[in-house]
Amino acid sequence: MISDSEKECCSPLKQLGSIDNRSCTKPARRIFFKGVRSSKFRHVFCEPAKRDKCYEDIQITKNAHDSQFCAVNPKFLAVVTEVAGGGAFIVIPLNSTGRLGFNGYRITGHSGPVLDIKWNPFNDNIIASCSADCTIKLWHIPDDGLALNLNDWLVELQGHKRRVAYIEWHPTAENILFSAGFDHWIIVWNIEKREAVNVIDCHPDVIHSMSLNRDGSLLATTCKDKRLRIIEPRSGIIKSEGICHEGPKSSKVVYLGATGRLLTTGFSRYSDRRYAVWDENDLSQPLFADTIDSSSGIVFPFFDRDTNVVFLAGKGDGNIRFYEISEESPYIHYLNQVTSGSPQRGLGVMPKRGLRSTHCEIYRFYKLHATKGLCEPISMVVPRKIDQFHEDLYPDTAASTPSLSAEDWIKGSNAPPVLMSLKTGQNVSLDIQAIKLRSSFPPKSGDPAPAPDNNKRKFQFLATETTPADYRPKDFQDEKSKKTSTNETTKFQQMQQRWSTNIEYPRRDVPYLKEVNGMAERSLAGNDFRVAYETQLEEVKKLRKKLAKSEQRVKELEDQIRVMASRLS
Repeated sequence: MISDSEKECCSPLKQLGSIDNRSCTKPARRIFFKGVRSSKFRHVFCEPAKRDKCYEDIQITKNAHDSQFCAVNPKFLAVVTEVAGGGAFIVIPLNSTGRLGFNGYRITGHSGPVLDIKWNPFNDNIIASCSADCTIKLWHIPDDGLALNLNDWLVELQGHKRRVAYIEWHPTAENILFSAGFDHWIIVWNIEKREAVNVIDCHPDVIHSMSLNRDGSLLATTCKDKRLRIIEPRSGIIKSEGICHEGPKSSKVVYLGATGRLLTTGFSRYSDRRYAVWDENDLSQPLFADTIDSSSGIVFPFFDRDTNVVFLAGKGDGNIRFYEISEESPYIHYLNQVTSGSPQRGLGVMPKRGLRSTHCEIYRFYKLHATKGLCEPISMVVPRKIDQFHEDLYPDTAASTPSLSAEDWIKGSNAPPVLMSLKTGQNVSLDIQAIKLRSSFPPKSGDPAPAPDNNKRKFQFLATETTPADYRPKDFQDEKSKKTSTNETTKFQQMQQRWSTNIEYPRRDVPYLKEVNGMAERSLAGNDFRVAYETQLEEVKKLRKKLAKSEQRVKELEDQIRVMASRLS
């Protein structure tokens, strides 16, 4: 029992200093007051799109592979679909909401199931896909979307011995692509030359995920052997590694900005879902780790580098948790969660340049419903006054302009992304404090010495807007000339690619694209063909509308006949 004197000596008022307790001889118990950390993202709420703004009647794939099966950019939405044989995915213009109808055309060039798709960050019309047929393929999507099923790819990359599980684009270098396969390899590709830059074979088992840091100089991977590795992608040297999560299921990793820290999600040995924060220089133990819950779905992390908010979404869950990243321990702070009664099969993320800044939207998911063929946009909104720009919510973000060419990155140069203002929509200067133009390989003896004003030339080049490269092969025209006139699908796609309203001219400095450049120049003279094509396309649309109206009229007449027959009887 505690006496009255002890209670008086140990009262919280005396510990807080409101009463003079210098005469108290008994030790006082420590009392902790748990407060709420202030954050401008504390009250972020979820704003699901209305039914007419969703994408319905999509046959979403039922593949059990742990990828998102969804990719989105400011122009298009791509979703992997279920097919009887081979692999396919659908590409929909972002404004074509509602039921698919005539917009349901697919890309059907893979002979095996499609496992992952990613849009090119520097060209909104180029998408990469990997498949169980051991290939990676690049596709060009016209600005108006697909008019028929597409099976003619631009580039095919072959190098993996087993199915390719994941692909990632380099965040700052143009035409650099990473692919991870079930052959335990990560291959770095140079798209311009269609060749492998490096093959990373340091993983003894299946690779679960990979993530690049802000300038693409380091690659983080998680593996089935329960180890987290930091790899220099150009040389394949392991910078550091350590035990990640000891659970039996897959673990995921994502880089947390330019701080050198990472976040991983996985399972404990007791099958509890956990997350941990790591320092890339010391993976012996995490900086902070905590348990999420005891569910069985794999947790995917999504990090917003502009707001330092990380979202954790479990596959098969209906909720999305979000945390704020800070510079002080424990480095991660729980904010809130949004809940839904419909489980998610995958989530696509809209780039920052595609968000509505006047509506205080800081993030947007495209949720694939697991139980119905529906893709639902979900906006994360900060409760503030709309119709005005908030600079603290929208700092300069990554633009659609590469910082480096593929050759410069291969030689060892690194650079942060080119930034753009979401208020003006124009590119701004590079972040000079974060730039690290260093070489990972010593220069060869025969290489010429760099010019004195080499840095000025580099910055001048990075400040200019570049035209994305076109990946169509050399024999594009020859292959098309060999097609028969009865192949209406190929002829139609050929006309659409040659005389689309917005022709994107490829770069002149790529050797294997000279013939394609000449073809684009000759297409300028074919205005008559373009006008004929557009006229024919309009006529087809009108005929489709007339057919729909006639079918509706036939149904109405049949209903009237039934009513009259019932009255006569």
